[in-house]
Order: sequence, then structure tokens, then C-alpha cells
Amino acid sequence: MAQTGTCETCAYFSYDEDMEEYVCDVNMDEDDYGRLMARSFKECPYYTNGDEYLVVRHQDT
Repeated sequence: MAQTGTCETCAYFSYDEDMEEYVCDVNMDEDDYGRLMARSFKECPYYTNGDEYLVVRHQDT
């Protein structure tokens, strides 16, 4: 099951210096991209939480 979140918290959301903007940097092929654009998702199927300290905070509780 995909996790929910915004692009800003996704591990694949990174700054591209050549384009001078933030982009989704998930590695997908042309077929995957076509399927992603053809469907309307409520949540991104590629979302991965980019919070490096999530596990540490979970262990502290």
C-alpha cells in the first residue's frame, strides 16, 4: 500500500540545478510514466517518505 504525503516530504523530490527548480526524481521507464499520466491517482504510487529521522523518533517512543 502506498504511503500518503506531499511532494515536499518525498525522498524523490529534489532540486535540479540545471532546471533551477524542484522535480520528481523517481526512476521510471516510459511505460510507467504513461500509466501514471493515464490514471488519476489520489496519492502518488511512488511516494517514499524522505524523513531520515522517522525511524529514530519512532524508537524513542
